[in-house]
Amino acid sequence: MEGDESKTIGNTSVSVGNPWIFFGVAFAITLGFWVLTILLGLSADTPVGILLLFLGLTGPGIAGIAFVYFVYDDPGQKDFWDRITNVRRIPAHWFLVILLLPLIVIPSAAIIEIALGGTSASLADWVTGADNLLLAILPTLFMATLVPLLEETGWRGYALDRLQFRHSALIASLILGVVWSLWHFPMFFVEGWHHHENIGFLTLEFWMFHIGIVWLSVVFTWVYNNTRRSIIGAIVLHAVINFTAQTFTLTGRAEVFHITLWFVVIVLITLIWGGENLQKRQQDATSTRCEARRRYLMNCHCW
Repeated sequence: MEGDESKTIGNTSVSVGNPWIFFGVAFAITLGFWVLTILLGLSADTPVGILLLFLGLTGPGIAGIAFVYFVYDDPGQKDFWDRITNVRRIPAHWFLVILLLPLIVIPSAAIIEIALGGTSASLADWVTGADNLLLAILPTLFMATLVPLLEETGWRGYALDRLQFRHSALIASLILGVVWSLWHFPMFFVEGWHHHENIGFLTLEFWMFHIGIVWLSVVFTWVYNNTRRSIIGAIVLHAVINFTAQTFTLTGRAEVFHITLWFVVIVLITLIWGGENLQKRQQDATSTRCEARRRYLMNCHCW
């Protein structure tokens, strides 16, 4: 079952549930605020600049929630909020994966760098310059969690399901990863923002950042599909990755090792769990997608 196709955009045959419509709306909201920030020459260090940057971050989340209500009836909407709030969807061993995997990958990159004669990763300025480490952790942890909350309600909360209904889990992940990567692009032109100050435009770290997002998208889908489509699981994974990245500063070469290790992780995931579903228990690809449609779209307005 593919749902009711009657709800379309205007007089066209384009369904409201098309994930590319969601991407367009999410980008429009984000770019509206971020391009304005750039055109006004505002820095992330100014109150107005911070406000506009924050409003831009809400793009995927606002679009995701809106499309859930446009596309799905009550059961789908209730399922959406359950996936955000119900931590019991996540088995205990998957909590360990979510919490520990990022904490293993970055130190491993630093170890490889040291073994090859380079310098190790250093702690970020917010750690080394803190008079009270506990008080310094709180704002960093808050921002590391807030951004994923605003993003994942759209990327994994809405778009990933829509892509997986038509593509394998691996292909859906790569598509979403490229879109997710491009969404970050304006950040590199805002003075005072991490991407502008610490990564830079067209640097080695710039390319590693974008490639890394695409690789990480596969990891997110792997966790998502094995935790009963938990959005809170994706939020926590995103938060741990952000917090770890904000705590350790890698050299350029170590960053290459870092992204390479994530690539190794997704290769292993694909080989062990299978690219069709990225789940341990494999089923026939067609029956799996039909079952997903049956469970989640039985009360859907449109496909």
